[in-house]
Amino acid sequence: MPIFSILAIYFIIWWLTLFIVLPIGLRTQAEENEVVPGSVESAPARFRALRVFLLTSVLAAVIHFAWYILSVRLGYGLDAIPQFAPIFY
Repeated sequence: MPIFSILAIYFIIWWLTLFIVLPIGLRTQAEENEVVPGSVESAPARFRALRVFLLTSVLAAVIHFAWYILSVRLGYGLDAIPQFAPIFY
């Protein structure tokens, strides 16, 4: 598999993982009772970008590694789904 394809799939996994990680540990301005005038109460009180990006990168790397092992090394793909969950009639 070309390296560009591997990096593209990692980027897609990273982007999807970012939206999973963003709300983890988030405290809103309303919860902190520190609403900045002109902002929404649901805005983050303190956005920790470095923590979010590091956690996203680590989690995406784990998911990407599992995908790589299953699809490239072991050969499981979309065609192998019936092997995981056989249909019983």
